[in-house]
Amino acid sequence: MSVESVSAQGFAEQGLDALRHVTESAREDVRRAAGLIVDCIRADGVIQAFGTGHSQAMVLEVAGRAGGLVPTNRLQMSDLVLYGGDAPSVLDDPLLEREPGVAVRLYELAAPRPQDLFVIISNSGVNNVIVEMALHAKEQGHRILALTSLTHTAAVPAGHASGKKLVDLADVVLDNAAPVGDALLPLPGGGAVGALSTLTGVMLVQMAVAEATGLLLASGERPPVYVSANVPGGFEGNLELEKRYAGRVRRTAT
Repeated sequence: MSVESVSAQGFAEQGLDALRHVTESAREDVRRAAGLIVDCIRADGVIQAFGTGHSQAMVLEVAGRAGGLVPTNRLQMSDLVLYGGDAPSVLDDPLLEREPGVAVRLYELAAPRPQDLFVIISNSGVNNVIVEMALHAKEQGHRILALTSLTHTAAVPAGHASGKKLVDLADVVLDNAAPVGDALLPLPGGGAVGALSTLTGVMLVQMAVAEATGLLLASGERPPVYVSANVPGGFEGNLELEKRYAGRVRRTAT
């Protein structure tokens, strides 16, 4: 790749190509993902979304946003402080996501029900806390929807003592088509710029949510969907929808 292709236009062209690829190649997996979501909603379950680092951007697409589903909850490392009583300094550790036992604590703080669906998001799919969460959720009988890069996860070793990766534990996998290292545009002398996983990950999440909503509508059910709090009546209407899941979904300023 030439130096000239490291540009806004270069990223736009390759990014759009990747979006076209995932929207075509992931159709069947998106349908299967939507099926998991619908089953969860019909069973009065909550969609528990978890990811670390920049994968939290896709978690925010799943949980608690306008145009998204109400029965969704965001699990995050800061739950250790917000709900677990840990000192804020625990979050200063850049290697916290590699510590054994963290995912189990986050799970217990969320207190999910058996019918809850876990959506676990990780580009590499190998970090300890990600695999530990998937393992524990699986052991507790939950179904798992994974969003990851199949290319990246195949190229790196497992980071969990079990030797498992996220893809090994998921009921359905959505492949974000990101390259190893995530970035699209190679740089002279090594490295690359222009991360892809958020772009394609958001597309896959919203496709799955839209497909699930369509399935509910087709069977005559009213999907529990958020309205923007910044339109008249939106905030009040959302509070009414959330009453059904009181104590099961967290909505904090963070």
